[in-house]
Amino acid sequence: MLKYYTQMYFDDKQVVSDYEYDMLMRELKKIEAEYPDLIRKDSPTQKVGASIKKGFEKVTHEVPLQSLQDVFSFDEVREFDERMRKLAEENNIKLDYVVETKIDGLSAALEYENGVFVRGATRGDGLVGEDVTENLKTVKSIPKKLKEPINIIVRGEVFIGKEEFEKLNGDRLLDDGEQFANARNAAAGSLRQLDSKITAKRPLDIYIFNVQKSDSINFTTHYESLLYLEKLGFNVNPVKVLCDNIDDAIETIKKIGEDREKLSFGIDGAVVKVNNLELREKAGTTYKVPKWAVAYKYPPERKKTKLKEITCQVGRTGAITPMAILEPVVVAGSKISKTTLHNEDYIKQKDIRVGDTVIIQKAGDVIPEVVGVVKSKRTGEEKIYEMPKVCPVCGAQTIREEGESAWYCNGVECPAKLYRGIIHFASRDAMDITGLGGAIIDELIQRKLINNIADIYKLTFDDIASLKKNGKKFAQNLINSIEESKSRDLYRLVNALGIRHVGVKIAKSLTKTYDTMDKLMNASLESLCMKDEIGRIIAESIYNFFREEQTIDLINRLKEYGVNMEAQKEDNTDDRFYGKTFVLTGSLEKYTREQASQIIEKYGGRTSGTVSKKTSYVLAGESAGSKLTKAQNLGITIISEEQFAEMIK
Repeated sequence: MLKYYTQMYFDDKQVVSDYEYDMLMRELKKIEAEYPDLIRKDSPTQKVGASIKKGFEKVTHEVPLQSLQDVFSFDEVREFDERMRKLAEENNIKLDYVVETKIDGLSAALEYENGVFVRGATRGDGLVGEDVTENLKTVKSIPKKLKEPINIIVRGEVFIGKEEFEKLNGDRLLDDGEQFANARNAAAGSLRQLDSKITAKRPLDIYIFNVQKSDSINFTTHYESLLYLEKLGFNVNPVKVLCDNIDDAIETIKKIGEDREKLSFGIDGAVVKVNNLELREKAGTTYKVPKWAVAYKYPPERKKTKLKEITCQVGRTGAITPMAILEPVVVAGSKISKTTLHNEDYIKQKDIRVGDTVIIQKAGDVIPEVVGVVKSKRTGEEKIYEMPKVCPVCGAQTIREEGESAWYCNGVECPAKLYRGIIHFASRDAMDITGLGGAIIDELIQRKLINNIADIYKLTFDDIASLKKNGKKFAQNLINSIEESKSRDLYRLVNALGIRHVGVKIAKSLTKTYDTMDKLMNASLESLCMKDEIGRIIAESIYNFFREEQTIDLINRLKEYGVNMEAQKEDNTDDRFYGKTFVLTGSLEKYTREQASQIIEKYGGRTSGTVSKKTSYVLAGESAGSKLTKAQNLGITIISEEQFAEMIK
């Protein structure tokens, strides 16, 4: 299990808390020390860092980026001091320490030539990392040019600050995106993006904490090197305390622990380092860790409090997230009065009830979470929570479909879904309203010029022109595009409505059977289930959608504004592919897949993404894979592009 947790951690995911992971690792080390014959090469204790992610170039570190030896008590810190004092006395070297915060992020090496940033890499396995130069160039606190033209390699920790992380996760919650478990995962995942444009959108920062290599500068102490790094223009770890002895170091660790919530960045410990660089050389290193430093790990702080109420937040796609309203409690220095309960399954698994005494912990020192219930405190008055059957924002029916953990609002006019709804409505495959992009939609909503989708067709020239300086030309173009959208084919409107599970393909299929909006709205559940492309879940989604009062109101308003409600009649009466199902696989030269699909549909056929006994033809291009193999095994007719061209002559 620890091996799985380790791999998840290296993949920038987290399934257990840092503390639970540390305790499991500690237990494994104890077992392996007692029974060394059990140590395997793939044991988590033998790994330094992560494997290289596909898509990145490998970088061999000139100086290894090692991890640190974790300790969990001050007795262990003193044991470390005893070893260092003995070594210092043997070599007649002064022993003092530097205590720094252990920043919760992702380690990286930055390389400069003549003072210019030329390359950056992740730690990887300590010896070989990933070239993330382009991503690191988007981090504003990394100087592209130093104040002196020197050659130097430094090491730092890439992280996301507490406020920035809360905003990032808040935005993801609003957009129904998966929440980052903690700031470390968010920073690591952001830095290891293959597209640097995504990295640039994340609020990454960095603190430098070590000189890895320098050809021109020689230092006597670590503290001296940190001060020099600041002069060069680096963003150096702001918490670096020079301590004369181990007693001072321990007091500093305690003080950092007391003040950790005042820091703008998350930490998961404090690092005690030998200051004298000559003594470090004498101490040496193991394969995994230097012997001249230890990382003291703070235990997670947990508090008990009362869960007063459970409310719900509706995201932009309609996903409903339950939120715990708590009696305020201070955890790790922060007052906590509200936190997410994720979904219905989370509440049931932990048996969380309204009125319970619950245990609160901060995940990764940032996100408050309910980690358990004190069932011995129950009085019998606690209430089992049920997810709302109507949307708390708009009153529409809520639904939870088979295989999904979230409940959704089914209301097409729900204010919480308005922004996303209009984005989709105006998109190319829907009503194709050129110029109605995210920024304009946001401004229209802020100014209350749009309160629901139908209000698009109420917009005036002056409404739009007021959004931009010298916006008359833009306003006229957008008005023209809105007017043109009224005549779009019915399938586009059906797709634009944002019915769950209904995209362009299913919308086209529906409007071939139900060629007016009224026919589709009045279709029975049984008749919807009869269609080949539509299973029971999709049929129920369509059926329930058109029985919502909000949907009926929206369709009526769109009719009033002159939006087309009928499928366009095709001149082509050639239905040579009627009843035939095609599967497209591999790379086509003469057609794009979309073009080939349109041709098949034009002649009455349909396309599918999976090969089955019902498949009529598999159109195979270059590098066709498993679909071709499956078709061959099932004895399905396989055709080339040339044969397809003959079929459509």
